[in-house]
Amino acid sequence: MWGTSAMRTAGDDVAEVFALLGVRPQWDDASRRVTGLAPVPLDELGRPRIDVTVRISGFFRDAFPHVVAMLDDAVRLVAALDEPAADNYVRAHVLADVREHGDERRATTRVFGSKPGAYGAGILPLIDSRNWRDDADLAEVYAAWGGFAYGRGLDGVPARADMETAYRRIAVAAKNVDTREHDIADSDDYFQYHGGMIATVRALTGAAPAAYIGDSTQPEAVRTRALSEETARVFRARVVNPRWLEAMRRHGYKGAFELAATVDYLFGYDATAGVVADWMYDKLGEAYVLDAENRAFLERSNPWALHAIAERLLEAADRKMWQYPDPAVLDGIREAYLRTEGDLEDR
Repeated sequence: MWGTSAMRTAGDDVAEVFALLGVRPQWDDASRRVTGLAPVPLDELGRPRIDVTVRISGFFRDAFPHVVAMLDDAVRLVAALDEPAADNYVRAHVLADVREHGDERRATTRVFGSKPGAYGAGILPLIDSRNWRDDADLAEVYAAWGGFAYGRGLDGVPARADMETAYRRIAVAAKNVDTREHDIADSDDYFQYHGGMIATVRALTGAAPAAYIGDSTQPEAVRTRALSEETARVFRARVVNPRWLEAMRRHGYKGAFELAATVDYLFGYDATAGVVADWMYDKLGEAYVLDAENRAFLERSNPWALHAIAERLLEAADRKMWQYPDPAVLDGIREAYLRTEGDLEDR
């Protein structure tokens, strides 16, 4: 849950959490402020109350402490309802945790983030340094960075064990997109927060959660797509779209940087969530490295970007993320890497 998204949408993500919990905000009509929360009756809800765990960004924590408290209130309200476990997953899980350690405050903690004063999810430096081997390494960093609890009376207390307990119960990992200004392959935050959550659940449970992207860029036509579907959509619509590539070539050094960054972000999402198919890596190699026009542009405008793209694609092959590369494409990428390596050393 990000602060900038909350500002643009006036709280869509918060409303989704309330809806899943089966909670309705109470409004003061005069001030248009939320004055309290009320549970939606089960017969009106028509389904069980869903247990929701939230990973907030540092900016959300700083900008919306009152909303963090409200999310915490909603969880504790639902946990206190006298309802059957089959109809109230929050209460069922809270009671199970209280039986284990006897602490109701810990058992109802569902909002986690970076420690006070820190920002980010910690995954990007790990990916950039290539200092990881498997899900356990990614999950270790994600939990170390994000294992701090928020809510009334918590204020970022260390709570890694409670975060991991909540994450072991995650069956669905969702991230919402509300703007066309960027997409999931246009920022490292998507793979750090969403991908990091997926990798952590996989490391803790041995199975990946179902992963979805909620698309509210057109509020009158909201869509929910599987992460794999959204990745393929963005890949075709922008990443290898000839018109976008031509637009980047008009921006010289910065355009070349954007191409390298796009490859890095896709690689990061694949490392954490396994969403980049072999055909996508093949197309990246063909369109970014082997295409004569794009190759000449990169060599002329930003050879460091060409070297970085080739190096990242070779890393994907070495790690078997790109399992069955086209031999001709892989050879071409390797040739580009070695050539730019020599050229850059001579500078």
